[in-house]
Amino acid sequence: MRARLRPSILIAALGLPGCGGGSPTSPGPPVPTSPVTAVVFYDENGNGVLDATEAVRVPEVDVDVSGHVGRSEKLTGRAVVNGVPAGSYPMTLKTASLPPFYTPLTMPPVAVPQPAGSEANVPVTLPIGDNVPNTYLAFGDSITVGEGSHSTDGYRNVVEQLLAQNMGGSHRVIADGISGTTSEKGSERIESSLRHNHPAYLLLLYGTNDWNKAPCKTAEPPCFTIDNLRFIIEAAKAARTLPVVSTIIPANPDQNAPERNQWVAAMNDNIKTLARQEGAAVADSYGAFTKAGNLPALYDGQVHPNDAGYQLIAGAFFLAIARPPAATSARWGSGL
Repeated sequence: MRARLRPSILIAALGLPGCGGGSPTSPGPPVPTSPVTAVVFYDENGNGVLDATEAVRVPEVDVDVSGHVGRSEKLTGRAVVNGVPAGSYPMTLKTASLPPFYTPLTMPPVAVPQPAGSEANVPVTLPIGDNVPNTYLAFGDSITVGEGSHSTDGYRNVVEQLLAQNMGGSHRVIADGISGTTSEKGSERIESSLRHNHPAYLLLLYGTNDWNKAPCKTAEPPCFTIDNLRFIIEAAKAARTLPVVSTIIPANPDQNAPERNQWVAAMNDNIKTLARQEGAAVADSYGAFTKAGNLPALYDGQVHPNDAGYQLIAGAFFLAIARPPAATSARWGSGL
């Protein structure tokens, strides 16, 4: 006859708790953590050191230390990463949070906790060769000149102000607009302008006057707009100038036939495709205008913006320069 195991013996053999449940394991002491403070800065000379002359900071960049993330602030570039345990860790930047063209440099690990009052300087660079840092060549037609503006230089000085207010430092937008010109004229003069100015960025806004030429009653060939913009962008890249291309703003609907703005919308689709193909950043001025509503209120005449319209163009260029592409479209209507 087979012997039966008593329940208490069976429970013990299986290592299971008895009816009383046993004693719970006490949690260990909490792991002490410390904040890590970092400053994301534009390293103009690429030496990995925050030099006294380097005043530009890069805001809204995600800084990662041991899986803990902080975001850099407007103007100061300062990010506080909380909850980091003691140790030595690499500090990295989430590349999707960087504005176009910026590249982080490799940095030494950060020791946690940091010495009192210290900050880790995090350098990012731009591939501009010997061009002049923080300079922007505004290149285009009468809209680049600023015709229709009464209290600003069109969009140019507003871009300077937005960059300084958000990134610190000094920024210079160089005026190179010629009224009445088409993208064809722009393609003829871009190389000499780049050689003369050596800008870090190209702010390209051409195409409004192309509509007036017979081949450009369609947004497809034989219209020359995309070919000319491509040539201009490739000239900038060859000169190690970073290309930012604007979409064409709509014409004043109260003073133009609807076919003109249909052409503008179709051409802007082609411009965005061109930008993707060429690795250019896009300043969506067209999107800013259409989302603002009440288009006629943004103009001084048929095609030239008034001050309110130029503010929108400036905002589009600013976002294209200083914010990651994924964040740009969400900015309209929520402030800069």
